[in-house]
Amino acid sequence: MKILLIGEYSNVHNTLAEGLRFLGHEVTVISNGDFWKNYPRDIDVSRIPGKMGGIRLMCKLWSLLPKMRSYDVVQLINPMFFELKAERLFFFYRYLRQHNKKVILGAFGMDYYWVSVCSQKMPLRYSDFNFGHQLRTDPDAIKEQDDWMGTAKERLNRMIAEDCNQIVTGLYEYQVCYQPIFPDKTHFIPFPIKVPERPLPANDKQSASKPVKLFIGISKNRSAYKGTDIMLRAAEALYEKYPQHVQLLKVEGIPFAQYQHMMDDSDVILDQLYSYTPAMNALLAMSKGIVVVGGGEPENYEIIHEEELRPIINVQPNYESVYHELEQLILHPERIPELKRQSLEYIKRHHDYIKVAREYEQMYLDSLSQ
Repeated sequence: MKILLIGEYSNVHNTLAEGLRFLGHEVTVISNGDFWKNYPRDIDVSRIPGKMGGIRLMCKLWSLLPKMRSYDVVQLINPMFFELKAERLFFFYRYLRQHNKKVILGAFGMDYYWVSVCSQKMPLRYSDFNFGHQLRTDPDAIKEQDDWMGTAKERLNRMIAEDCNQIVTGLYEYQVCYQPIFPDKTHFIPFPIKVPERPLPANDKQSASKPVKLFIGISKNRSAYKGTDIMLRAAEALYEKYPQHVQLLKVEGIPFAQYQHMMDDSDVILDQLYSYTPAMNALLAMSKGIVVVGGGEPENYEIIHEEELRPIINVQPNYESVYHELEQLILHPERIPELKRQSLEYIKRHHDYIKVAREYEQMYLDSLSQ
């Protein structure tokens, strides 16, 4: 098949492209590299700041139109698949729809259905927008609601979701937002991860005298929204309480290649507090044999039919839960080698990029046969 992947989110499309190419398909990735993360892509469509940046990007995209046609499958990372106002993306979507066989919408992150369902129907116990039946009132949550509900972004997302051939979700959370509305064309496929070639740390012994190395990545201007502010406070408190037994590394706003290199020697990564499931950052860490403290609710294991492994240290969305679970890990470091082993096994079972690419391949073939 000839496949075009447009946009990037935490290396999903670049990794998927590698898997699909391994299976023999011709794949092109067009993206901005996910902003400062600067993931690899075949055609760069990053935008420089300011009004002139928008004009230059529009001109570049117009010039690229001949290269965005005659594909068997076009997959969009998000309804906002280029760095343009939603009003300008209607044209590009219609062009893609007209000049290619099938168009797939990715439900991998922030969009209208994620915002509206979590804000109104609230199927999750907690999310970026609710705690139980209470709406979150932090500025980032309100900003996203204002941005996606009753706006051109909502109209664009609804139009694409209703018109596209298939919708693919990457996490349990997005599946419960899309599947009830589009039951006939919503498919859950786990995110793809390329497992590093390194031996399993199955029999490593964690010495009680060896510090537990904690790692936390801070998203620019979104620390409170993602809960990393709470996780960082808990980690810092434990670092002060157990200075001989804890090391803490905090990084912010650096390119992906440097970020993952800095992560390599860690034992534990603190990831998104308000998630049910490990997303790309946590999955990458697990592929390196790093223990994740974050989202590992029962629903995460159920959707992938995992009945044995429990590598993720699941925390509830509050300071006390994070502090308690981290402290237990620091006081019982002998647990870490087994959690590391399970983390690697979990990735190999469910997220290996070749396995995931085969699932995408089957979805694409099924769609082309309809």
